[in-house]
Amino acid sequence: MLYYNFANDLNTEEPLDEQDLFEHYRFIADKGQEPMRLDKFLTMRIENATRTKVQKGIEVGSVLVNQRIVKSNYQIKPADIVTVVLPNPPRNPELIAENIPITIVYEDESLVLVNKEAGMVVHPGYNNYNGTLVNALLFHISKLPEYSDEMRPGLVHRIDKDTSGLILVAKSESALVHLAKQFYDHSIQRIYNALVWGDVKNDSGTVTGNISRDLKDRRLSAVFEDPSIGKHAVTHYKVLERFGFCTLIECKLETGRTHQIRAHMKYIGHTLFADEAYGGLKVLSHAKFPKFDSFIQNCFEIMSRQALHAKTLAFVHPESKKWMDFNSDLPEDFSSVLTKIRTFVS
Repeated sequence: MLYYNFANDLNTEEPLDEQDLFEHYRFIADKGQEPMRLDKFLTMRIENATRTKVQKGIEVGSVLVNQRIVKSNYQIKPADIVTVVLPNPPRNPELIAENIPITIVYEDESLVLVNKEAGMVVHPGYNNYNGTLVNALLFHISKLPEYSDEMRPGLVHRIDKDTSGLILVAKSESALVHLAKQFYDHSIQRIYNALVWGDVKNDSGTVTGNISRDLKDRRLSAVFEDPSIGKHAVTHYKVLERFGFCTLIECKLETGRTHQIRAHMKYIGHTLFADEAYGGLKVLSHAKFPKFDSFIQNCFEIMSRQALHAKTLAFVHPESKKWMDFNSDLPEDFSSVLTKIRTFVS
């Protein structure tokens, strides 16, 4: 069964935050607590948590006792404070495997790395109960020669429906816990390429701003300067190529909020090119170029989605502990628009 997580509010098309993929717990042992192994203590208290999942969480440091990392055989004492971060269990076990083509970049016994096409929803949700990457992965994994009931892959992060690029999926409960901890700690490296409107002033910079649901449209995210609203979000960017009316940039995520790059870039006045939801279809006038409006409309026809691609994903392998670094080429629509723009401005 594939692990996934519906949005907290099923009336929305997008999940609120990647952090929804994690469960947070805090337990305080009773004054009369008898000595008990930590792994047994947690298995008894966390619904649907297997002993293996708990032990792996303890092993990778997802479980703290009195703010200290301990081992599974730690004996719980009265008044001990136990904090836990574990991957969320599935909300609904009824998922259908579907024979949908996907591009697999890398696969081994622990994980599978997919280069997702733009237009594919990652997991089931409002108005998207089938045809998703989750459905495709269920079919793919069930057909593997080594498939068994113990092979339980799971999502550890997300990318938007109309964003292309790399997404990492665990194939076992053990790998899921290890990879989820890396995402939660922000130690996994994620780099995106984005085409944004306008000439970005600085060659590099950092956007910091809390992100939450937009007050006018809850399908979108917005940046709030009030620190009491939303969740902390940080995006580092670097200019790759300038075209005058738009800029190709690289974005490195320090946090993983829903629509983070799209919301942060709009916040600093550089909405993603062709991003309809965030105003990226508004053609900015530019007197320097003749027939500019028709040229841009033609670009929109080639790339009818936000110009955002998850290009790089690097992480520590959950079993070998080796650093793994993967890159994906820009898809055809993105590269075609860049070629067209380069020709137009030359």
